[in-house]
Amino acid sequence: MRKNGPTGVETLPYALIDVPGVPPSCRSVLVERDRYEWRPADGGDPAALAEEFLAGHGLDLSDLARPATHQPTGVCGAALYVSAAAGARLIGAPPGAPTPAPALPELAVVVYGHDPSATGPPTPTRDGRAGPGWWLGDWRESWTPRQHADAVTAVRAAIARGDVYQVNVVGHAAARYLGDPRPALSRLGALPGARYGGTLHGDGWAIGCASPETLVEVTDGRVITRPIKGTRPATAAGRRDLLASAKERAEHVMIVDLERNDLARVARTGSVRVDELFAVRRWCDLWQAESTVSAAVADGLGLADLLRATCPGGSVTGAPKLAALAHVAALEPVGRGASMGALGWVGPGRVDLGLTIRTVAADGDRLHVWAGGGITWDSDPDAEVAEAAAKAAPVRALLATG
Repeated sequence: MRKNGPTGVETLPYALIDVPGVPPSCRSVLVERDRYEWRPADGGDPAALAEEFLAGHGLDLSDLARPATHQPTGVCGAALYVSAAAGARLIGAPPGAPTPAPALPELAVVVYGHDPSATGPPTPTRDGRAGPGWWLGDWRESWTPRQHADAVTAVRAAIARGDVYQVNVVGHAAARYLGDPRPALSRLGALPGARYGGTLHGDGWAIGCASPETLVEVTDGRVITRPIKGTRPATAAGRRDLLASAKERAEHVMIVDLERNDLARVARTGSVRVDELFAVRRWCDLWQAESTVSAAVADGLGLADLLRATCPGGSVTGAPKLAALAHVAALEPVGRGASMGALGWVGPGRVDLGLTIRTVAADGDRLHVWAGGGITWDSDPDAEVAEAAAKAAPVRALLATG
């Protein structure tokens, strides 16, 4: 087990605790107490190790159906990050191509407490200003538009053979930078619709998130997921087109069914329900279709089993999940790194993790961004390439702001 102590960077105003899901009233008075970072070379089950590490700090998440009875002394809660590769490992799926950002851990747990000497410093700036000396170079794609389109065609062939119903295909790009990337990453949280806007960072790495999608939430004994699938430009015509698209609705319903099955593994029998289906909501300049699926948490459900049931998220894998991930591993030229995983907050009786779409990673000298979409038999390869570019565009534009 690799453990790292506090990094010390929280002393800078723009590096205050800005984890997605952190209680707003606590944001300005938190201080890092301890952290655990896991990489495949460490061995073991990352979900079980995360649950064990949290329990060692008084955050017992071994039975999420049981109401929290107390707050651990000196502990507020913890940030939790699970990469797509770690999620694939949890369910025995192929690991896929190597990550383009190996400085990042595949799992990170950071425990925070309240600083009794804090007097309420300012929260991280999200006003669009870059840090001093910020420079971002040109983006370089890991595959060409034609290679991306060919991957879509390959998925359609797999669907025709009956191998899968849907596969999410994701592309990657990287750009060199100079300066401190954390102010730029913090700005992502200001993008409209970024329900899980925020950052997490460690020694030599950082993640910035502008995700609108709930991977899994547990509150008051109920587990919730809000899959997003289906995208159009945020115009009146785009909304009408999304609502009328049989292809987008079929793609969406496949993932809702997958999420119902995932939750059924950790729910009380007969309690899974679809609370909302194909609701159109806005993220930046895009309309997206979102559903809400929920269930009563089964007695004795712990965090580790919850992660095994829900990671990686169905809306970024495809259906069936294991078969889809096998195609992902064969088709995508680089790993998904910080994208298509989970990032959020856990505390006494509470789990709130966003799916890391619209997410950027920073290593020592490059920023990394990923974007893609779900492929069905009715997918048009060139349209899918354009959709991925449209999803990445607001993120890239904000990072370049000087």
